[in-house]
Amino acid sequence: MENLGQTLHAGGLRLTRQRQAILDILQHTDEHPDATWIYEQVRQRIAHVSLGTVYRNLSILEDQGLVRVLRYGRFRRYDGNLSRHYHLACLGCGAVYDVSLAWQDGLNQQVEQEGYRVTDHRLEFYGYCPTCQHCGEPAVSLGEGRKATPIDGVPEG
Repeated sequence: MENLGQTLHAGGLRLTRQRQAILDILQHTDEHPDATWIYEQVRQRIAHVSLGTVYRNLSILEDQGLVRVLRYGRFRRYDGNLSRHYHLACLGCGAVYDVSLAWQDGLNQQVEQEGYRVTDHRLEFYGYCPTCQHCGEPAVSLGEGRKATPIDGVPEG
């Protein structure tokens, strides 16, 4: 927690209860949740937090490099795992999963051989999770009456 505080302090910010709760939630889930899910989890800890506060703090934490944002068209998912890793986005339920494929540093060099200056890369897989393959139904329950939708901007197979 000291390093988090130092990172934020270097940016002229404090490690508030809200920021700490958001980071703790993201670092202790394998989900790649949206802001609404994070908000619902934070409210269990801090009853009077607003959705706007969660959005503002997610933006601050992203700017400080403490969370990673995964953008899928108009949807954003958040990842507290800052290690270099790849993802699979399920076209059936919309869930995003970590993939246990080793990071491929050599990809940057291959692209640089074509004359580009590469600073990083993002490789994602699209397909169907085991649950969606098995039953053909969305694997993720979003709560009362809410249905998961395929990730926006990704062509359906």
